[in-house]
Amino acid sequence: MYKKIYTGALLAFAAQMAAAQSSVTLYGVADIGFEYLTHANANGNGLSRMTSGNVSGSRWGLRGVEDLGSGNKAIYAVESGFELDTGVSAQGGRLFGRQAFVGLQNQWGSLTLGRQNNVFYDILINYDPMVIAARYSSLMMDPTFAGRYDNTAKYTGKFGPVSAIALYSFARGTSISGASGTTFGTEVPGDAKSDRAFSGGLEYAGGAFGATVIYDQQQGTRGISGQNSNQRDRRAAVAGNVKFGNSTILAGYRWFNGDIGVAAGAPGRRNDIYWLGYRLQATPALGLTLAGYYFDDKRSDADPWSAVLSGNYVLSKRTDAFLTVGYVKNRNNSNLGLNGFGSTIGPGQNQTGVTLSVRHKF
Repeated sequence: MYKKIYTGALLAFAAQMAAAQSSVTLYGVADIGFEYLTHANANGNGLSRMTSGNVSGSRWGLRGVEDLGSGNKAIYAVESGFELDTGVSAQGGRLFGRQAFVGLQNQWGSLTLGRQNNVFYDILINYDPMVIAARYSSLMMDPTFAGRYDNTAKYTGKFGPVSAIALYSFARGTSISGASGTTFGTEVPGDAKSDRAFSGGLEYAGGAFGATVIYDQQQGTRGISGQNSNQRDRRAAVAGNVKFGNSTILAGYRWFNGDIGVAAGAPGRRNDIYWLGYRLQATPALGLTLAGYYFDDKRSDADPWSAVLSGNYVLSKRTDAFLTVGYVKNRNNSNLGLNGFGSTIGPGQNQTGVTLSVRHKF
């Protein structure tokens, strides 16, 4: 009798322990190399330098999961970005600037709270030919493609080949520079719209075909000169990819209409971005990518475009090397550089860049 009771108690305890199983994973990326740029300043001088995060932003992080039983899990992640060439923190000096969240997950999806990727970053990484690389990708034309929002509640669900993401940021954390240094936007009493953001996206990824549609809206930030919470930037994107054999074709379009930071009475900003790319897995170790990006400014004829050719060679399971060549053509005094608009390049100057880097994932 006592033996049966004792055995039953052990089984019940074991079941509870199994239900509470948890795991923690330490992971990271170390990416560094060299970059050469022509026309790296207004005088047209070239620049050779060591650069961190040419392909993937260097980072380390912890992610974990705890089984709560009945198909429910607690999940969390904290991820810190840093510059490998100097050792300083990235993302404005934040300790966990890439992401920091905790949430719950079950068969219906996950709900997470904290600093998190926006929907563009979550989804368009599958449709940008350069995989939203830190250099020479769609980021040169719109940094929001790799955006992150503070104070965010986010739902992510996957139902067969369809994924859905929706988020709401109470204050997205816009940088504010003042006498006391850099601070970040936060919730303002009596002004719920200040620094707010919300977005959503749907993705279909089945077999050889993928497609997505995304919408994102940001509000102006109270406390920044020239901004108010009634200003807004709106973005929408559609993109797709098709795989056949060892090849993939990727294409996309991003629409933008916004007036954050625009002076009262002045016309808002309106522009479009188009991209097209081709990837070839030439051998198990060698991958090649060709990409083109075009920026269409609807308020002027300053419409730059860029072309990128990249090769990736796998050295081991965790280490690979990249050689990337990029070119920007500036038209009608546009000032797009391979590292973004106004990145020290003079208006109307064209730019060629080359990066050679090694990336290790752990």
